[in-house]
Order: sequence, then C-alpha cells, then structure tokens
Amino acid sequence: MASSMATAEAIQGRDPCARTPRPMRWTIPNILTVFRLAAAPGVALVFVAFDRPLADWLAIGLFVLAALTDYVDGRLARAWGQESTFGRMLDPIADKAMVVIALSMIVGLSGVNPLILVPVAFILLREVFVSGLREFLGAKAGKLQVTYLAKWKTTAQMVAIPILLLASVFEYDRRHGQVWHSYWFHDWMAWALANAGLILIWAAGLLTVMTGYDYLMKAMPFLRDRSR
Repeated sequence: MASSMATAEAIQGRDPCARTPRPMRWTIPNILTVFRLAAAPGVALVFVAFDRPLADWLAIGLFVLAALTDYVDGRLARAWGQESTFGRMLDPIADKAMVVIALSMIVGLSGVNPLILVPVAFILLREVFVSGLREFLGAKAGKLQVTYLAKWKTTAQMVAIPILLLASVFEYDRRHGQVWHSYWFHDWMAWALANAGLILIWAAGLLTVMTGYDYLMKAMPFLRDRSR
C-alpha cells in the first residue's frame, strides 16, 4: 500500500520524501521584528501627519522603541527557542530600513549640514555595499560573520540618531521662541546634544568604513575569477 502511494505521488510530480514546509509562526520575537520594520517609515511619515515639534517627539519615540525591540527580539528568540528563518531574513532588513530612513530625516532636518552629510553618506554607502555583497554571495554570505566592530558601529548609530533628533527639537523650539526654561538652557542643550551626536555619528562613519573594508577582504576569495 505504501509503495503504491509513493508511486502515485511520483506520477503526480511530488517527491514522497519531501516535507511540507511549516507555516510561519507569529512568535513574539517575529512580531517585534515586524513592528521594527513598520516603525522605520513611521519615523519619516510623522512629519507628514503632524506639525513640529510634536512630529520630532513622535519620531524620537518610534525610533527608541524600535531600537529596543532590536535589542530584545534576538535574545527572546534564543532564550525561548523561537529562532526562525523568517526572523533571520527580516531582522537585518528592518535594522537597515530603520537606520537609513532615520539618517535621511536627520540630514533633511539639519539643512544638509556637511558635518552630518559626510558621515551619513559613508554609512549609507556601506549599508548598500554590504547588502549587495551578501546578495551576490548567496549561500556563502554566512562567511561574512558580524564582528565586534560592526556591533560597535550599530550601537554608535542607534545612540547618535535619537540624540541628533533631540538636538533638532531644541534648535527648532529656540528659533520659534518656544522656550521651556530659558534661552540659555535651550542654547546649551542644543549645543551639547548636537556635538554629542556629531561625535557619535562620525565615530559610526569611521567604524562603517572599517567594517565595510573588513567585509570586502573576507569576500575577496569568493570574488576572484577562477583560472581557466
């Protein structure tokens, strides 16, 4: 009976030994990752739906909340045994979308300040380059392991972005006379936050160049043409 069923499946073009793929489970780690991806365009769209400075505060809140899910989802997946192919695929996409959109907004809010534009340009170049490199390598992309430098780069970005967004709030309020305490306090906070954000975004830009070069060197053995 079993052999006749296998024969029938073979005639119909189905592999009797093939396993039916399991449907994707909506685990908490996967839900957090999907939320992070959805929050990425939200950081920009709040400026369409709301006036400043409310839009700035909503953007900061969305970004910080999304960054926290980036810290939590992977740890929960490993702790609860809920790691999935869907999560491994979507996690880096959500991270890159969140960073690219937030940095683009910061460049716009800064009035295309060269001190912000230069490191952001290198960060965006690296993100596109590494994504393309991983896509080209396909199954061999696993050779490009995340390094400690890459983790430090991500941390610097995640801290710099809300600080620079917060600096733009103080600068906007000061220009429009919406002072909380005093003009001295606003000037000092805007200066302190802007400089702290600049230091961090330049640090992230430097680490971006270093990690991009590191990934390229690791990928070179797979990029050389074979001798005929």
